[in-house]
Amino acid sequence: MDARIEKICAAAAAGERISVDEALLLAGGADLYQLGFAANAVRGRKHPEPVVTYVIDRNINYTDICISACKFCAFYHGPEEEEGYVLSHEELGRKIEETKALGGTQILLQGGLHPDKPLSFYEEMLRFIKSHDIHIHGFSPPEICHFAEISGLSVAEVISRLGKAGLDSIPGGGAEILSDRVRKETAPRKCSADEWLAVMREAHNQGMRTSATMMFGHIETWEERLEHLDRLRALQDETGGFTAFIPWPFQPANTALSHVKPATAHEYLKVLAISRLFLDNFDNIQASWVTQGPKIAQMSLFFGANDFGSTMIEENVVAAAGVGFRLSEEEIRKLVETAGFTPRQRLMDYSPAAPGRQTGAGR
Repeated sequence: MDARIEKICAAAAAGERISVDEALLLAGGADLYQLGFAANAVRGRKHPEPVVTYVIDRNINYTDICISACKFCAFYHGPEEEEGYVLSHEELGRKIEETKALGGTQILLQGGLHPDKPLSFYEEMLRFIKSHDIHIHGFSPPEICHFAEISGLSVAEVISRLGKAGLDSIPGGGAEILSDRVRKETAPRKCSADEWLAVMREAHNQGMRTSATMMFGHIETWEERLEHLDRLRALQDETGGFTAFIPWPFQPANTALSHVKPATAHEYLKVLAISRLFLDNFDNIQASWVTQGPKIAQMSLFFGANDFGSTMIEENVVAAAGVGFRLSEEEIRKLVETAGFTPRQRLMDYSPAAPGRQTGAGR
């Protein structure tokens, strides 16, 4: 066993910051058991109580019309295609009320980069959703950059206006890999890595919390994965505004990158563990049951994850790539309990949900 790897794992487990080069050494030479053992130690130090959190929400994609044409996306339709849709307020209202009836506390609101909708369209949508009294976790950085471009306003002005209209927090979508080489090859019309980070920095500066993601397993290298993690860690040092990190593997079916071999469960757990070891300033790491299925998500609780993510009452983007895992709140709670943890419903900021929901009442 490599003494250097043992030393790096021990240092990270004890709370010391590891470098990019050290993380690359782990990626190239550590076995999965070593990584899992160290990542679980970090998880236990940050979360000494045996609790695994989850949130009840619905992923509403308000439109699939998009001008970005990302190579990794199986969901979008071009503006010229008749199959594209834009949800009406009536449809939004029905989806929101269904979510609330299931104990949902938030809406994850994301959509394509529609070429013809003005900023006022999104403000009106936010005001309508907020009239249903629910948290709006919406509009990833590429969407916000798109809104700034079509409106002629700055990103700061756009975020301010969206916040006044009802936006509560911003999801980490559209990050993919924060390397411009990768972004230029897979999504050249989408915002750059610097622009993605600038949106998050501005949101944090305006008091808005956000999450961070990484979609891996397509054309990126391990060096580019670590570039991504390093840039997230640096921004978190600066602002402290990220609530959680969610790594998830690319699903190639029905995309322009369908020739790519999907990441294995082994690779997923390896990325998850190294993320936990490297992102020492992130309290929460989320499992990806939507892409990995329930058993690997359960395993992830021993590889650094302390959160089971969302019940995903509705999910369209990953489903468009042919992945159809579904879990109810009851199933999530059972998976958490059989892994030896206590399930706890949370809100977006990781504060507990209403006490009446903690036992799963009202399912």
